[in-house]
Amino acid sequence: MDDYLGLFVKETNLYNQIVLGGLLPEKLWTPLPHFVQGWLRNYIAATLIYFISGVLWCSYIYHIKRNVFVPKDAIPSRKAMLLQIYVAMKAMPWYCALPTISEYMVENGRTRCFSRISDVGWASYIWNFGLYFLIVEFGIYWMHRELHDIKPLYKYLHATHHIYNKQNTLSPFAGLAFHPIDGILQALPHVIALFIVPTHFTTHIVLLFLEAIWTANIHDCIHGKIWPVMGAGYHTIHHTTYRHNYGHYTVWMDSMFGTLRDPLEEEEAKNI
Repeated sequence: MDDYLGLFVKETNLYNQIVLGGLLPEKLWTPLPHFVQGWLRNYIAATLIYFISGVLWCSYIYHIKRNVFVPKDAIPSRKAMLLQIYVAMKAMPWYCALPTISEYMVENGRTRCFSRISDVGWASYIWNFGLYFLIVEFGIYWMHRELHDIKPLYKYLHATHHIYNKQNTLSPFAGLAFHPIDGILQALPHVIALFIVPTHFTTHIVLLFLEAIWTANIHDCIHGKIWPVMGAGYHTIHHTTYRHNYGHYTVWMDSMFGTLRDPLEEEEAKNI
């Protein structure tokens, strides 16, 4: 068992070497405890992903494709985007505690993670990934919905994010502009799933960091029109009505629990 758990430690050490070793002198990070190394690597990686995805996407939709995807009067101001960056950066150190703690639990055998797909086979991997995804979808939907329905949670946590409630205040940088506890709560289903479903460790890490890219995408106000993806068209409605489209990656949970509003139907209604 200890030998197998060592595979997880070996993997996180590799990630540390790639990120920290590629950006920092070894004397600055190698003396740090393994847990602290993991947090520092997660912090640097998450920050880079946030800025690279945000800058590239904003440059494309607001400058290269200016007035194609977003009307000129709907482009968020520089002040609004800088505020979103400020809020996200204040929360980022706390966000990174979640994957660091999940890695610690995996390395100590407290979850149902496995290291190699060959340990379970592709059929089992695909089946368990589907279950993992379903738990994440269900968990994030209800966590997000309760952050609206429970008034103290909304007032003291989620309202920080909902000051961005119009097209000209929403931008890809708003994707991580949350109160830190709010952001952690909404990502928590990713970790809870590790105790329920056998999960490939690398897949779990990748999905956690894809959150940064996905949340940037759903705050750009551009409707991708790809069913059943819960894209920016749906999420923009959420920011304007506050009572619909709580889902994360797909529309399934909103459809199941009666909170779905379709942006295409909204457009048709406006044109009648």
